[in-house]
Amino acid sequence: MQELKNKTALITGAGKKSGIGYAMAQKMAAKGANIIIADFGNSDGFKADVGTGTMAEMDIIAAELKEKYKVATLAVNVDVTDTETVNQMAETIKTEFSSVDILCNNAGATFGVPNGVHTYDEDAWTKTVDVNLHGVFRVSKAVVPLMQGKGGCIINTASRAGKVPPLFNGAYAVSKAGVIMLTKVMARELSGLNIRVNAICPGQIMTDLEKWRFGLEAQFLNTSVEEQEQKMCETIPLGRIGTPGEVADMAVFLASDASSYVTGQALNICGGQLMEL
Repeated sequence: MQELKNKTALITGAGKKSGIGYAMAQKMAAKGANIIIADFGNSDGFKADVGTGTMAEMDIIAAELKEKYKVATLAVNVDVTDTETVNQMAETIKTEFSSVDILCNNAGATFGVPNGVHTYDEDAWTKTVDVNLHGVFRVSKAVVPLMQGKGGCIINTASRAGKVPPLFNGAYAVSKAGVIMLTKVMARELSGLNIRVNAICPGQIMTDLEKWRFGLEAQFLNTSVEEQEQKMCETIPLGRIGTPGEVADMAVFLASDASSYVTGQALNICGGQLMEL
């Protein structure tokens, strides 16, 4: 079934095929949605621990989704820390599609780890929060006007780290906790516009960021990547690392009418690693 047919979805941080954003784009295109791929296509000078997609990659992704699923697609370059480029993106989308039905605020990054709060570089801390939290604010502010009059839904990618603090990755955890609260604030404030807002809180998902983390831990603890992955799996009741596609399935649910009475929630996708009332 094409539950999202004739809807338009904007997904930030979707410029790499190995990431959650791409999985969201693919799954939503398969359900009939028009897709806007947005990422920081010019990563020169943007030295995150895990890189972004390039404009060439984004154009390829957009072309492939258009061909395979027969939907309209667009690739746009955006720096979520720069209000001007965010507003330019919104203007481009308004020209090409006139409106947006689904916004997935998925762009994220981490800088300066591993470090405790007392040793964290201030610029790295600020940059991490700016991308992960303020980026959600900036993009949402620019895109909500493209939803007004018809409603829509916003899906923010938070993290299990926003609920359970990890070691030596404080800026990321704090920023994702902020995304969870921002989600709740937006859900209350935008309900009158018929815009639902929810957050997804992935646990361990096999992305480039997760692979980088296992590599970093292995180096730090003088073990192997495989050993670190196995140790992590032992903390997960389902006994395995999740996939980007499983996170994307939740996003499709939240974007569809099947979740029409769900808003202001921060939903865990973690194989049971986090269980809460």
